[in-house]
Amino acid sequence: MTRISMTVDGTRYEDEVEPRLLLVHYLRDHLGLTGTPVGCDTSNCGACTVELDGDSVKSCSVLAVQADGGQVTTVQGLVSDGEWAPLQTAFHEQHALQCGYCTPGMIMAARDLLKENPDPTPEEIRQGLEGNLCRCTGYQNIVRAVLAAAAEERRRRAPTPRPMDTGWTDEQATAPATAGQEART
Repeated sequence: MTRISMTVDGTRYEDEVEPRLLLVHYLRDHLGLTGTPVGCDTSNCGACTVELDGDSVKSCSVLAVQADGGQVTTVQGLVSDGEWAPLQTAFHEQHALQCGYCTPGMIMAARDLLKENPDPTPEEIRQGLEGNLCRCTGYQNIVRAVLAAAAEERRRRAPTPRPMDTGWTDEQATAPATAGQEART
């Protein structure tokens, strides 16, 4: 047994594990984080994609001991204050799933893509998600979801416009014009 420690979705864990234990099995079986599915166990499908130290990895091809000391984010860790991340919302709103088995990995891979390219084209999205397979959809709604999430992220990052300082009070600015005065706009 080997002692490991890592932070997963913001919580620090320390455990004794077999050196051959895959990260996906550690997440699911030791921590109970079942949002990361076991897909193919050969790193072909991408369903098990998570972030390790800020980069997307297929957790079926990483040993838990290789993640020792690292920061892991799963699809479950994207939820903040009970609210889905923009990618999760977009996948739901754009109907970018059918059976849902590939969805956690698609979302995590798309998250990595959007960190590198916050304004991707549909072709760039298809290329960025090449390592993730979906057997149910035609990918079109997945591409739409990533585009929608990218737009939402850009909207959230845009500076909030500040009101123009006209020197008028709110009361003066909204008061109706009287005879001989011009409208206050």
